Amino acid sequence: MLRIALDAMGSDRAPEPEVEGAVRAARELDLAIALVGPEALLREQVRRRSADARIEIVPATEVIAPDEPVAQAIRKKRDSTIHVGLRLVHEGYAHAFVSAGNTGAIMAAAKMILKTLGPIDRPALAAVLPTFA
Repeated sequence: MLRIALDAMGSDRAPEPEVEGAVRAARELDLAIALVGPEALLREQVRRRSADARIEIVPATEVIAPDEPVAQAIRKKRDSTIHVGLRLVHEGYAHAFVSAGNTGAIMAAAKMILKTLGPIDRPALAAVLPTFA
């Protein structure tokens, strides 16, 4: 089964849209989701939605803000949702990482943590994703 690491604190209205999307995806698709973020907050959000067992919470105590300087943020915030989620992929626990967070921080952290393949010098970036709407 595919496991997606999801930055639960990436969007402007986090974590509600991320948790709602994760719960719906886990119910409708054959995948597991690791929500990355503040454990107590995410447990409450998941509990309110009666999520199934394919949703798990992976604690992360820091969030990289959209306006934070990228170089400083990825060096200092090692327990950020972005760092933790990318490490889950690097360690082979998750197959992919998804975030609506600081794009520059995601790209820089991905290159630092995951590296790149052969002659490819930049991580992949999805521009448009389908929704359940």
